[in-house]
Amino acid sequence: MSWTDDRVEILKKMWGEGQSASQIAKELGGVTRNAVIGKVHRLGLSNRTATAAPAAAPAAAAKPEAKAKPAAKPAAAAKPK
Repeated sequence: MSWTDDRVEILKKMWGEGQSASQIAKELGGVTRNAVIGKVHRLGLSNRTATAAPAAAPAAAAKPEAKAKPAAKPAAAAKPK
């Protein structure tokens, strides 16, 4: 299998749509998932667009920020006997 211009265009289109390397390999046929990943890397397509990849929830939204605890009061001085 060789990377023809047509196959590269299909790869770029599917990658931009957020398809997985396995899905792209299946669509192209005669190529492995790893070959797709290698070609994506060589083409410099590693970073997907923000609209293609699902957005991760920010950590702050998942866990409320803890309130600061008041400072501890100093221990009472020991009384001399």
